[in-house]
Formats: sequence, structure tokens, C-alpha cells
Amino acid sequence: MNQRVQAIADAAARLFIQQGYARTQISHIAKAVGVSVGTIYLDFAGKKEILHYILKCTADPLFIDCELARPIGDGPFTGLEDELPALFESAARSFAAPLNDISSYSFESLIGDTFDMLSRYAVGCLFIEKNRFDFPQLAQCYTAYRGQFFETMTAYLRAFIGQGILRPLEHPELTAALIIETLSWWAMDRRYATFQPNDISQDLAKQVCMDNLVAAYKR
Repeated sequence: MNQRVQAIADAAARLFIQQGYARTQISHIAKAVGVSVGTIYLDFAGKKEILHYILKCTADPLFIDCELARPIGDGPFTGLEDELPALFESAARSFAAPLNDISSYSFESLIGDTFDMLSRYAVGCLFIEKNRFDFPQLAQCYTAYRGQFFETMTAYLRAFIGQGILRPLEHPELTAALIIETLSWWAMDRRYATFQPNDISQDLAKQVCMDNLVAAYKR
């Protein structure tokens, strides 16, 4: 897909996250991209189609390379409402899989894998979190997934404590929340939702998280 389409999607994603989908107008997106409103409509049929493009690219990163007839309508996004819950379920299964053989998994790998997963799904997750009242069904699925995600992280911490890899923790469930929220800020919010975004690379952000969280909890 050409650079202008991606620029529109990137600008819209930031606006949908920072000021909300309902409050964002096509004129706001056009201004952020530096093009006219008419130019936006050359590439997308409307705001809803821009949103669906963003969510589709979150669910399937390879979709960004698809050549689509323009203006992009809703045809390519048929079934997206079922695809996103399936994505949550798949991500939850993948995240929990190493628990089946925790002896071959490290705390360092857990922190790194969690950061990578949050980074990959950053736009979709932040969009749902910031627009949950406008998209209640999607938010309900996401809330269930988040709950499972926190429970799995707690299970990892208990397992590593049991192995003597981590120091004892009085409240593993609260520590799981702290770790996830720390990683979420560095992998997601720092890029899209902070008042003043910075240009720290994702590799450096990941390394900062690794250095601090591993040192904080490993024996």
C-alpha cells in the first residue's frame, strides 16, 4: 500500500487514541497528515474504513502490503468483528504456552516476549482502551483477554518463585500488574499516548525494561 495511505492510517491511529474516535473528524486527520480533506477521500471511503484498516493491520501485519482498490471501502474488512476476538484468544494461548514446560523458559524471555507482544498489538490495544465506551462489544472481549493475561503473568511469577529464580514476593498478583503496566507504558503508551512522544527506539525501550525488571526481581 502506498505511503500516503499508511500516513493517513498512522495519523488517524494517534488521533483515535489521543482524543477518541468519536471526537476525531476527517479534517483532523487531513491536518495531521498535511493533505486536504478531499485527498483523504481519494484513499478511504470514510472514517470507519480508516479505523477498520488500522485494526486489520493490527490483526494481520501483512495486510499492509495488500494492494486495495481506492477509495478503500469496507469490503476488505468483512469478518473483522470475528477476527479480533480470535486474535485475543490466539495471543493468550501463545503467551501461556511456555507454562507447560517452565523449566526451559527464563524470566528474561518472559519479559522480552511480553514487551514484543505488547509492542506488536499496541495500536489495537490502546484504541480499545481509549474508546471502550464507543465499542462495548470489542471492549468486553478485550477486558476478558486482559484478565487472562494478568492471571498468566501471575502464574509465571509463582512458578519462577517456586524454582528459586525470583526472590519471594508477598503479592505476586500485584507485582504481575506492576510488570505489565511498566512494559505497557514503554512498549505502547510511550509511542502513541503520551503528552510528548519521544524518539527512543523500541530496541532501546525493551533493553531499559529488561535491565530494570530483571535486576528488580531475580535472585
